[in-house]
Amino acid sequence: MTDVDPHLLIVDDDERIRGLLRKFLMRNGFLVTAARDAAHARRILSGLDFDMIVLDVMMPGEDGMSLTRAIRENSDTPVLLLTAKGETDDRIAGFEAGADDYLPKPFEPKELLLRINAILRRMPEVDKAETVPKVLHLGDIRYDIDRAEMWQGDAPVRLTATESQLMRIFSARPAEPISRTTLVEELGRDKGQAQERAVDVQITRLRRKIEADPKQPRYLQTVRGAGYMLAPD
Repeated sequence: MTDVDPHLLIVDDDERIRGLLRKFLMRNGFLVTAARDAAHARRILSGLDFDMIVLDVMMPGEDGMSLTRAIRENSDTPVLLLTAKGETDDRIAGFEAGADDYLPKPFEPKELLLRINAILRRMPEVDKAETVPKVLHLGDIRYDIDRAEMWQGDAPVRLTATESQLMRIFSARPAEPISRTTLVEELGRDKGQAQERAVDVQITRLRRKIEADPKQPRYLQTVRGAGYMLAPD
């Protein structure tokens, strides 16, 4: 995070909740823009960049899941979903859509603040030092460890905040199996089977970006009984 206050976009159809969240987050050092629905958010996003989007799932018209998928088509801005639904399947659906975290309603404002800060801390910072980069090669994919950047040829590969954090974890221990429990802990999530399933979803999404055949992964391998392992060339 930089010295500039992070700019958040809050999307919720409940005017009271929008107002309360806006005031609370501004008191805690954020710049906040609010949108009343997905269509309003799309118009705002067409002209502004944000450090993070806090997005209600259950909205009239286009819902939060659909908007998250649309955001992920051309942006790696972190997304935190808010919803009255708290079941495991709904959380998994949120992660599959591309969300970085998921907070069921009702929630304590302090927990929302902690989750926002945790996600922003996981966002990679650009290394401005003039150093020789350390690069992992995954077929035609290159991953610059120092800069936390991924490239395919001359084209950058967009990573979500969670995918970027996974690459940092794996690249620090190449060719070493890492358990799902360890990944959950290093991602800063609460322990539990649901979160381990969420890690599986994130691994699947990351494989789509680095594997020629995600169903038969060559580089991000499953190690039976041990977890996952990054095996660069």
